[in-house]
Amino acid sequence: MADRAERRDGALDNEHWSDVLIQALPYFKQWVGKIVVVKYGGNAMLNDELKAAVMKDIVLLHTIGVNVVLVHGGGPEINRMLDRIGKKSTFINGLRYTDEETMDIVQMVLTGKLNNEIVGMLLQEGGKAVGLSGVDDGLLRARKKVASEGDLGFVGDVVEVHPEIVRSLIEHDFIPVISTVALGTNGDMHCYNINADTAAAQIAVALKAEKFVQLTNVPGVLTDTNDPSSIITRIPFSAVAELIANGTIGGGMIPKVECCTMALLGGVPRTHIIDGRVPHSLLIEMFSDRGIGTMIFTE
Repeated sequence: MADRAERRDGALDNEHWSDVLIQALPYFKQWVGKIVVVKYGGNAMLNDELKAAVMKDIVLLHTIGVNVVLVHGGGPEINRMLDRIGKKSTFINGLRYTDEETMDIVQMVLTGKLNNEIVGMLLQEGGKAVGLSGVDDGLLRARKKVASEGDLGFVGDVVEVHPEIVRSLIEHDFIPVISTVALGTNGDMHCYNINADTAAAQIAVALKAEKFVQLTNVPGVLTDTNDPSSIITRIPFSAVAELIANGTIGGGMIPKVECCTMALLGGVPRTHIIDGRVPHSLLIEMFSDRGIGTMIFTE
């Protein structure tokens, strides 16, 4: 005999399906018509099943009227292509040194391969999607990054965001898919490699997004990095500085949290760091009371 909550085949019974839908309904109403910027990268882009789950989530959100803007990176794929041509990657303080040849590879992988692949997967799931790079219509303008550790080559900091083309696509019911390559400013015709997390946060600010979500390869902010159950689910903006100072937020989590605070300071009310390795983590965050990952928010 089937258990009240779950049948032997693992499926929820009708009563619990209705509970799930009733719980989700207020969130459907909350997010319809709102802009949600999702930064997508890392391990979730390397696993075919996880990629398919992310695409299904985004198309579902789009279908019910949520305006999703997908910003993607592609570091692992860039590494793979550089390895294939026998070019060694050099990192300076965590940033990839990007000479002219490497920049060509970055553009080829991000704008040529991954962007098209993501758009194609969204189309396969029944979505309407258009691929962009930061160069298109001057969406992202960058200045060469100056680092005390040494010259980084064609690595840039975004100094201007012109989101008109993204807004136009949203108005015409498309899902914009953005690769983070940017054009220089003031007559500088070089293209620059841009950190996808920071670019996504700046795009969220420019679009006045309601939510900014980073899909990562960790559960969220942990008090013990070796214990996934030690996750901090909610962090008010006012607590971030202290958590960094006392080491609770450290290492590679610091730049992710700093991207969240950048978005918050720019007027985005809710930011999230969630585990892209969990199938349908985006839907769990958007449409359930339990949520997932860490939310950093303005009070």
